[in-house]
Amino acid sequence: MANTYVKIYLHITFHVKSRTIPMREMDLERIFAYIGGIVRDTGGIALKVGGIEDHIHILAAMPKNKTLPNFMREVKAVSSRWIKSLDPYYSFFMWQDGYAAFSISASRLQSVIKYIDNQREHHKVETYENECKKLLNAYSIEYDDKYSLCD
Repeated sequence: MANTYVKIYLHITFHVKSRTIPMREMDLERIFAYIGGIVRDTGGIALKVGGIEDHIHILAAMPKNKTLPNFMREVKAVSSRWIKSLDPYYSFFMWQDGYAAFSISASRLQSVIKYIDNQREHHKVETYENECKKLLNAYSIEYDDKYSLCD
């Protein structure tokens, strides 16, 4: 083939570090938009960015020239620096070290978008940790139950 053609959709989620400095609700839309811009700047396609005060969900097509760890390092580092610049409240803001990423087929994109849009309602009845465990179990990803998925 003369060109490289790639379209890998991922549902990615990660949490603020140790729940100490949550994002403020009034800043969420700006933060989501900024993270979407980072995804685009890296060569990816941001289909949806959302979440609530303590965590983020990203539905994106991966950049074809980046590995997932490099992509995530850039998204988290650039967004963390920018969030810290918003207000002194965010002086000590950090994302958790890890993340979870799940492949998504093109036929499921709309249901994942709806899932991300519904995070506020979803988390009235379910914790982020339980949400992560369900996703990890659905994808048969092993994890150690004695460690929090939110640190």
